[in-house]
Amino acid sequence: MAGEDLRVLFGQSIAVFASLTGPEHVVETANPAFFATIGEHRARTGVPLVDLMPELAGQGFTALLDEVYRTGEPCTGRDVRVVLGTGPHAREAFFDFTYEPRRDGGDEVVGVRVIGVETTQVKHAQHLMAEHRALLEQIARQAPLTEVLDGMARCIEDLAPQEVLVSVLLADPDGLHLRHGAAPSLPDFYNEAIDGIATGEGVGSCGTAAHRRESVVVTDIATDPFWDDFRDLADRAGLAACWSTPILARDGSLLGTFAMYHRAPRAPQDSDLALARVFAGTAALAIERHHTEQARRDAETRAEAAHAELTKAMRAEQELRAEAEQRAEAAAELADRMHAAEAAQAAVPHPRQCALGGADGCAAPAELKVADAWGDAAWGCHAHAEEALLNVRSAFIANEELGGLAAYLNRRPVRARHAGGPRTG
Repeated sequence: MAGEDLRVLFGQSIAVFASLTGPEHVVETANPAFFATIGEHRARTGVPLVDLMPELAGQGFTALLDEVYRTGEPCTGRDVRVVLGTGPHAREAFFDFTYEPRRDGGDEVVGVRVIGVETTQVKHAQHLMAEHRALLEQIARQAPLTEVLDGMARCIEDLAPQEVLVSVLLADPDGLHLRHGAAPSLPDFYNEAIDGIATGEGVGSCGTAAHRRESVVVTDIATDPFWDDFRDLADRAGLAACWSTPILARDGSLLGTFAMYHRAPRAPQDSDLALARVFAGTAALAIERHHTEQARRDAETRAEAAHAELTKAMRAEQELRAEAEQRAEAAAELADRMHAAEAAQAAVPHPRQCALGGADGCAAPAELKVADAWGDAAWGCHAHAEEALLNVRSAFIANEELGGLAAYLNRRPVRARHAGGPRTG
C-alpha cells in the first residue's frame, strides 16, 4: 500500500502512524495523531526520528527499529511504557505498537512502518481502580482516617498526568468551619493557615464549595475574587488554580471538601471532574465510617464508665450494708449489756436523776453507772448512757456485779487456780 494511502487511511484515526525510511529512520510521513502525541511543536517530516524525539534514544526504541530494519522481522509490544518529551513537559505514556518492515519491489527493506494505539488512559484507569480498591479495603478494615485520606491524596497525585496537589478538609460538627484532614504535598505553612477557615460565600474555593454544597472551579487564583483574602498565601505556596468539591454524607450534610491545586492556571476537563467526584465519594465513605466508629467507641466508653460507677456504687452499698450489720450487732450486744447492767444495778444506791445530760440537764431517772479509764464515773438514763458509751472511747459500764477491777482484785489465789498442775518457778 502506498505511503499516501496509509496516511489518508490513518489520517483521522486515534491510532498513531508514521512511515520511516532508511537506516536513520527518517520520518517520511505521519498522521495528525502521531504529531499530537509527540507534541504539535515537533510536527515535522524529513528528519530522523531520533532528532525529532531525542528522548527515545535511551529507552530502547531506536534499537528495536534498527533490529526490524536489519532483520526484516516485525516487532510487537503491548502496554509499553514510554516517556514523551523532556524536562517539565515530560509525560509518561503507554502504547500497544507494531514495527513492520517496509520493502521495495525487490523485497529489500527500505524502512519501518510504525503503528500504535495509546493505552495510557486504560493503564491509568486500571491503576486507578486498583488504588481505589485498596482504599476501600483500608476503609473496610477501619484503618485510621488520616491514613486513608493521606493515601488517597498521594494516589491521585501519582495518577494525575499533570502535577496536582490534593487537599482534604474536614467539617466541624456544626458545619461552619473546615479543619485540616490531609494534604501531603502542600507546604506546612499553607495547611496551618487554612486550618479552621469558615465556610461561606467567597471564602476561597473550599469555603465556597462547602457553603454552596456544589463544586467550585477557580481556574486562576490571581484574578478570582473568591481568593481576595488568600491570594498572597496562595502565591507564597506557588498555587495558581484550585478546584474544590464538597464531600457530602448520604443525608446531604457537610463532611468536608476535596480540592485539587495546580501550579499554573488551568481549567478542568471532564475526566478531572469525574476523578474528583469519585474520590470525594470515597472520602465521604471513609469519613462517615470514621464518625460511626467514633460514635461507637464513645458509646462504649460511656457504657464502661457507667458500669464502673455502678460497680463502685454496688460495692459501696455492700460495704455500707456490712457496716450497718456490724453496727446492728454491736448495738444489740450493747443493749444486752445495758439491760443486764440495769438489772444488776437496780438495787444499788444511786442518784435519782440522770447526771449525763450535760449543760441542758436531764430529768430522766438514772439507771446505769458509766465510768472511764481515768476514774470518772456518773449515773445516767438509758439514752444518755448509751450515747456516752458510743461517743467516749474509754467509757464502760461500771458494774461490780458484772466483774471488772474489783472482780480481778478478788480473784482466787494462783496456787488454788493451778491446783493439781505441775509446779513452776
